[in-house]
Amino acid sequence: MTRLLALLAALILLAAPAEAHRPAASGGPPRAGIAIPSLTHGQMAVIARHVSAIRALAKNALAGDMTLWRLEDYLSLQSFACLWGLVPGSVTDEASPFNECAHAYLAAARALLLHLREMPRADHAAIEALVRRIETEMLTNNASLSLCRFSDEPFNTNEIVAPRWREIPLHPPSLAALSAVLLAVGAAGWRFWPRRPEAVQGERTAA
Repeated sequence: MTRLLALLAALILLAAPAEAHRPAASGGPPRAGIAIPSLTHGQMAVIARHVSAIRALAKNALAGDMTLWRLEDYLSLQSFACLWGLVPGSVTDEASPFNECAHAYLAAARALLLHLREMPRADHAAIEALVRRIETEMLTNNASLSLCRFSDEPFNTNEIVAPRWREIPLHPPSLAALSAVLLAVGAAGWRFWPRRPEAVQGERTAA
C-alpha cells in the first residue's frame, strides 16, 4: 500500500514542470548541464541492483563537491520522474513507457559512482569494491552486448526525461500497475471519506 501511495503522489507532483525542481542560477545565463553517457540495456539491470549502495557512498562523501551534488540531485529528480522504477518493466522492457527515463536515472547512478572514484578524499576501498562487483556482474551477464533503442542516448543534468505517458494505454503492464494505484487509493478514500451521521447510524442498526 505504501508503494501504491508513493506512485500516486509522484503522478500528481509530476504534473508540475520539471524546471521547478532545478536549482536556480545565481544570475546571468544558466549553467551548462553535466553530460551523462548512456548505458546499454543489459547494464541497466546491473546498475539498478546497486543504486542504493551508490547513493550511500555518495552520502558518506565529503560535501563541497559541486559535480557530486549536481549528479546526486539529478539522480534524485530523475528517479522520482520515473517513479523509482516501481512500474513493472521500467528497467527490463524496452517497450515500456518508463524505459527511457529509467535509462536516464541509471546512467546518472553510474556517472555518480565513476565521479566518486575520482574524488581524492572519498572512501576508495568501498568504492572500488562496489565497482569490482558491478563489473563482474556485467561481464557475467554480457551486459555490454544487450542493446536497445535508448542505449546510445546521452543525457544531461539540465534535462529531466519524463515517462511517455501517451504510450501507457498501449503497454498492459504499465496500464495495469497505474490502474491498481488509482483503484487502491480510491478504495482507501471511500473508506475514510466523512459520511453523514444518519448513514453511519443506519449501518450500525442493520448490523
